[in-house]
Amino acid sequence: MGADLSEQSVPAEYRIEDLAHRSGATVRTIRAYQDRGLLPRPERRGRSNVYGDAHLARLRQIADLLDRGYTLASIKELLEAWDAGRGLGGVLGLVAEVDGPWTDEEADRISRAELDARFGGEPDEDAVREAIELGVLERVAGRESEEYLVPSPQELAVAAELYAAGVPLGAITGHLRELRGQVEHIAARFLEFTSEHVFARYLEHRPPTDADATEAATLVRRLRPLAQQTVDAELARAMRLFATRHLQFHLSPDAPAPSDHEPRAVTLPGETIRAVQKLVGERNVSAFIAAAAEREVQTRTLDALASTGAESNEIHQTG
Repeated sequence: MGADLSEQSVPAEYRIEDLAHRSGATVRTIRAYQDRGLLPRPERRGRSNVYGDAHLARLRQIADLLDRGYTLASIKELLEAWDAGRGLGGVLGLVAEVDGPWTDEEADRISRAELDARFGGEPDEDAVREAIELGVLERVAGRESEEYLVPSPQELAVAAELYAAGVPLGAITGHLRELRGQVEHIAARFLEFTSEHVFARYLEHRPPTDADATEAATLVRRLRPLAQQTVDAELARAMRLFATRHLQFHLSPDAPAPSDHEPRAVTLPGETIRAVQKLVGERNVSAFIAAAAEREVQTRTLDALASTGAESNEIHQTG
């Protein structure tokens, strides 16, 4: 009995090749982590370097953080904080909360034959390629038959209904691209809003303390549904308003033609909107963009008039 306990208490020891095999990292990667200060130096015994379970655990932590999207520089900060006694449990919990699914919808799979059947029965390679590019479909490797992962079955179902109603596939994907840009802008604004008013106090330290990260993770869990609930409510309100107005216009025999002075929606890249916000403030974005567009139109009009005038003078002088 005593011998068994003695054997169990002996810490594991690895050569670098063994450590690479156990961790899944390469020998070259392990040495690179040591050079960057991410991994403690091994114990030197004669001509050999000896690694232990602590090195193995650290390599697995690094791999997990890389999978979550962290850079090696940010991982080093986290590990240094952990080594200083601040803890990583809350930080990893916060990462898991943010990185986890933001919807209850579950992914599904669909065969190529089923996919073609839902969209008219005729194969359309361009449409499939564009759907993959947009992330609506993901190829499933290692299958004898062509099969796809569908991250959002609801999104695919909407596309199928629109197609059945007569909307061309190219128009559907174009609409999705436009919609995605607008929704990403809404998501960015909601994130900025909550970061400023809710999460700023938890993000003062880099990385945050273990307690702050744990509390922030709880808040993320509570606030996560709010963005979608707000968008759902506002979309329902706007759809009712504009659909009613649109129907009244088409049912009225004396409806006037649309006025050129009525506001019209224009899609702009999220980066452009954010750049203008930083320049003039959120309240002045619309006015700034309108003024910039008007100035550009006026400039081009003046250039065209000047060019026309120059050509007329040249013709007159020649004549």
